Amino acid sequence: MCVVILRAMDNDSFELVTLPGGPAPVRWRRSKRARRVSLRIDPKGGSVIVTLPQRTARATGMALLVNHAQWVADRLLALPQRVTFEDGVTVSLCGVPHPIRHVAQGRAGVQVEQGEICVSGDADFIPRRVSDFLRAEAKRVLVPQAIAKAALIGARPTRVSLKDTSSRWGSCTASGNLAFSWRLVMAPSCVQDYVVAHEVAHLAHMNHSDRFWSLVDDLTPHTKPAMAWLRSEGLQLLRVG
Repeated sequence: MCVVILRAMDNDSFELVTLPGGPAPVRWRRSKRARRVSLRIDPKGGSVIVTLPQRTARATGMALLVNHAQWVADRLLALPQRVTFEDGVTVSLCGVPHPIRHVAQGRAGVQVEQGEICVSGDADFIPRRVSDFLRAEAKRVLVPQAIAKAALIGARPTRVSLKDTSSRWGSCTASGNLAFSWRLVMAPSCVQDYVVAHEVAHLAHMNHSDRFWSLVDDLTPHTKPAMAWLRSEGLQLLRVG
């Protein structure tokens, strides 16, 4: 087994490890809250994350990694191909495919014209400009939805923010802060509606009780199809950008 250290930090290191199932990018993390060693695939980064309790030796994590080498290889191989923001690549807006088109002398910034995402300026700016555009669109679309749905149940979120999470599409804190993955802007509108309803319902019920799910159903008619879509297509969203 070969280990190539690419980057190291006190509580976070990245290595390319040659396992029996093939080479695998491995990110090691130490956690004060962890009680046992765990493995999970990070679809956004295309790596396997090994989480270690503070006082657990790395060798323990390596043993777990080797014992699950085939599982790691299979999961990494099953990840959708990464999509980068560049001229000619198609990206979805609210579930509708939009090709990215580089228009060097076009209107400044990013514009949606005739079903295309038109990006002006130097081609090197395309990834950043498209990413910034999608995040701004996510804020424009999701924040008003959250505030409107919260009003339906007589609530108001303390804050609504957009994040780039790798495992959850949305969250709600006990203090009433709502957060959503900006990547939801690429999902169909019915999926957005469900995720927003789900998190808003947590403003009333910080659990997944029958009362919670009943409220979700009151806030959106899209629960079942949206959940099915996220299970089958959600992984692709994490591979974009």
